[in-house]
Amino acid sequence: MDVYTLDLQFLGLPHVIAAYLVVGPGGPVLVESGPSTTLESLRVGLAAHGYEPADIRHVLLTHIHLDHAGAAGWWARQGAHVYVHHLGAPHLVDPSKLLTSAARIYGPQMERLWGEVLAVPVDCLTALYDGDQVRACGLSFTALDTPGHARHHHAFRLEDIAFAGDVAGIRLPGSRLVSVPTPPPEFDLEAWRRSLERLSAEKLAAVYPTHFGVVSDVREHLDTLDRLLDEAAGFVRARLQAGAAREDLIAEYTAWDRARANAWQVGEEEFQAYAATNPHFMSVDGLSRYWSKRLEAETSSS
Repeated sequence: MDVYTLDLQFLGLPHVIAAYLVVGPGGPVLVESGPSTTLESLRVGLAAHGYEPADIRHVLLTHIHLDHAGAAGWWARQGAHVYVHHLGAPHLVDPSKLLTSAARIYGPQMERLWGEVLAVPVDCLTALYDGDQVRACGLSFTALDTPGHARHHHAFRLEDIAFAGDVAGIRLPGSRLVSVPTPPPEFDLEAWRRSLERLSAEKLAAVYPTHFGVVSDVREHLDTLDRLLDEAAGFVRARLQAGAAREDLIAEYTAWDRARANAWQVGEEEFQAYAATNPHFMSVDGLSRYWSKRLEAETSSS
């Protein structure tokens, strides 16, 4: 088995979105499709390893966010079979609600960022549940239900590694800085922490976040992310309780994150690369929505 990281060069930037080419005894499997705006970079990456799109018969998606799954319909039309979390599967068959939700975040930038999003024909799609096995090209992937970033999230275990999507956070090549993507509408702090406990219990030799590349110090990385989740959530909650307006909160959160990066000796260029991969406004909106929902639940139960 060989695993290759394919840099999709999102918006011409390196190390923002990865897809993983996993080559087993029966051929190649693709983990993550990326958006359709990165298909040419993906073709180039495949060609560098001697493959073309027609060689890809199996595409595994960690979840349905457009940076991970936007081109899934295109791959299905090339003859690939797509595997995804059962909660996300209906939104690949009919992506209208997915696109409406994304448009609330990205507005007029939708086409530039994600391009065309095609539906996945139902006969080209397998909906996966926790513990399901995907047997492809002589390999056996196990779907691990890992909500927190989104309800429709799986990590895929393969032998002693896992393709972790966003549940293992963001960490750019050559850096020890970890970033946590908490977009609306489904960020769930408690669920994410349980997912990290589950990944830790798997005793993995390496994890492969989609953003970006292999992480070998798995336990330290997951422990750092667990602490960061509490810190980021606590920061936003305190500012909301103080009455901070959205724009002020985004500015304060960005400054907090920059100070954190400085403590890890991360320069401004690298910090901006993290910000491009994980926009601060999106994390603030996800955390704010989470706390608003918690407050509503507490009020209704009292």
